[in-house]
Amino acid sequence: MKKILVIEDEAEMRRNITKLLHYHNYEPLGAANGREGVEIARKEMPDLILCDVMMPEMDGYGVLQAVQGEAMLARTPFIFLTAKGEKNDQRSGMNLGADDYLTKPVAHVDLLRAIETRLRRSEQQVQVKREFKPDFSSPTPLLGLGLTTRAAEALLWVCQGKTNGDIAMILGITESTVKKHVQEIFEKLGVETRGAATVRALEVLNGEGEG
Repeated sequence: MKKILVIEDEAEMRRNITKLLHYHNYEPLGAANGREGVEIARKEMPDLILCDVMMPEMDGYGVLQAVQGEAMLARTPFIFLTAKGEKNDQRSGMNLGADDYLTKPVAHVDLLRAIETRLRRSEQQVQVKREFKPDFSSPTPLLGLGLTTRAAEALLWVCQGKTNGDIAMILGITESTVKKHVQEIFEKLGVETRGAATVRALEVLNGEGEG
């Protein structure tokens, strides 16, 4: 049973989410503020974290940075759940390393879908991590594949499991532009799927050749 940590200072919303998760066979853990959430995360090692942004004690960005600073938690899927829906706020969260950004009120089906998607991608990345030790700090090595700078940036996020919508938000461009970059990636690499492009990128980021 997957553990889901819900960090939310609004008690009623926290109860509603934990009840929903319990009903769908997850093991929910609740925290009333950011600092408490970080303590629970360190103790319980959740499989995924749902976190509000505006909270007392420590805000969601502080929680994310604290989690990323812990070796055993750094790769834990992290979803921001907040009433702040402006694109700049979303971009800030994604740039910090959040996996998703859902605005309240969020439909139960959308919340569950986001959780399932991120858990599935996390499991895939664990498998990839066993095979590769990529350096995601810069897209520069990917330029060796003959990509433009923007396409290399897009590929860097593709191979970290980000969707076109995620990448558009992170790079501050439209989703249609991201699709064009992804098409360029497919053509340059001679592949037809994101999975195949990811493997090729990881080989380069793993230092196994850039051509």
